[in-house]
Amino acid sequence: MTDVFTKAKRSDVMSRIRGKGNQATEIRLMKILRKHKITGWRRHSKRVTGCPDFSWSKERVAVFVDGCFWHGCAKHYQLPRNNRAFWRKKIEGNKKLDKRVTRILRSRGWRVIRIWEHSLEKRPESVIILIQDNLSDLRFRALVDT
Repeated sequence: MTDVFTKAKRSDVMSRIRGKGNQATEIRLMKILRKHKITGWRRHSKRVTGCPDFSWSKERVAVFVDGCFWHGCAKHYQLPRNNRAFWRKKIEGNKKLDKRVTRILRSRGWRVIRIWEHSLEKRPESVIILIQDNLSDLRFRALVDT
């Protein structure tokens, strides 16, 4: 199937896709965190390698919310029919960067949580439990150590 847009129009459309503040991912998780009164997080902290979507510096927890398309979800990603070589390279590059950032943060003592977009939609309660467990475990240890 051919693209319904001209090459210039498709380029314009794709350039308008935002890397931050995505309604389906980041904003949804932000609302869930607020609903469950989970505080102390920062969004897109440039002080943390990889600029995680949410981070708790004191507890050294970084959360990345990965979109199914842009990060190549095994369950939902479908390679576009047009320009396959470009998209294959693009998504593989995103996956490599994700692994690299995760490895770097873990080597620096951070806990890294990667959440798929579909998990926010279908199992938001399990996402909150995962985040709460990582934070409360570290917060409890800090209380015991003092």
